[in-house]
Amino acid sequence: MKKWIIPVLVIGAIVVIGFFWAMNIKNGAIDKNQQVGKEWGNVETAYQRRNDLIGNLVETVKGAANFEKSTLVEVTEARSKANSVQVDPANATPEQLAAFSSAQANLMGSVNKLIGNITIEKYPELKSNQNFLKLQDELASTENTIQTQRTRYNEVVEAYNNYILRFPNSMFLGEYKEKPFFKAVEGADKPVQVKF
Repeated sequence: MKKWIIPVLVIGAIVVIGFFWAMNIKNGAIDKNQQVGKEWGNVETAYQRRNDLIGNLVETVKGAANFEKSTLVEVTEARSKANSVQVDPANATPEQLAAFSSAQANLMGSVNKLIGNITIEKYPELKSNQNFLKLQDELASTENTIQTQRTRYNEVVEAYNNYILRFPNSMFLGEYKEKPFFKAVEGADKPVQVKF
């Protein structure tokens, strides 16, 4: 056996092992990127459920009360704006997530104003209406679901960012960019003031 065959075989084995190692790193990044996209889809699904419920809430209020029209218009416009803000999870930026959060916060502010006005205005036939009460419960449940989905999204973003930024993975994953976390809207750290 010739002396040069052993070094060639060793070098060939190192190249093959290196190739499969790099391929494993790339495939891991693809899996983590897909998980981020899936969780963002879950966040959007929860927000869509909220938007659908708000539409039903507005129609229920319209049908059951001669209500202040400006509040209903405000809720409808805020819902439309919230639906118009789109985020692509593959290319999400902190600014896009901030705009998305802001639009959703404006929507919930309008809904809270609507529900608060119903309570203050004392519409007994609406407050006791089973459909209205069920919608309020569904809205509260949906808010909990949204919170859960945002938390899960942040968890997979953390796993993704850790994966692509750690050495030696970062040497092979230069084309993968760090993804932003879902953050609370400005002012969310302050307690809510309830006034009647």
